[in-house]
Amino acid sequence: MEKHKIILASSSPRRIEMLKKNGIEPIIIPPDVDEDLPLNIAPKDAVMHLALKKARYVASLARDCYANEPSLIIGADTIVFLDRIIGKPKNTEEAYAILDHLRGREHFVATGVAILKTGTDVKKVFCEITKVFFKNYSDEDIWAYIETDEPYDKAGGYAIQGAWGDKVDHILGDYDNVIGFPWTRIKQELNQF
Repeated sequence: MEKHKIILASSSPRRIEMLKKNGIEPIIIPPDVDEDLPLNIAPKDAVMHLALKKARYVASLARDCYANEPSLIIGADTIVFLDRIIGKPKNTEEAYAILDHLRGREHFVATGVAILKTGTDVKKVFCEITKVFFKNYSDEDIWAYIETDEPYDKAGGYAIQGAWGDKVDHILGDYDNVIGFPWTRIKQELNQF
């Protein structure tokens, strides 16, 4: 891993922070891709599809800049799903509807990750899934939360590491995955390159 530059195909502050916390200063190249999905795609396939799409887009941009030095591009995409895929809320009505729907229930957070090696066809694409159990919180809890900025750039309308964390009863799986970057698995995969 140390012999490669790491290019992050994301501008997510959480993903950047996690890499830096683990001693990696990534090159940040945000992907500009259409995130529309094929009809009836399974959640696991959806996040892997989008992660790979983001990584490939950034690979096309990085091809000339980093042609002479080995680089690994990491693309990631996170969704929440229960009976359907739940994305980022666009407004307060959607944020309320999402958090009301998940109240007192379990749901799943899936993060797809694609790692591409520049100048080669070498790639690794995988998905991590964590089960999250919410408490039975009140309408007042939801309204207070959605009046903040926090829910609107998060899949499922919440941040487990933020103010909504106390509404989580427990999880089964990787906590970092719920934040949107399953570092333990990513590190294992990076070490294979």
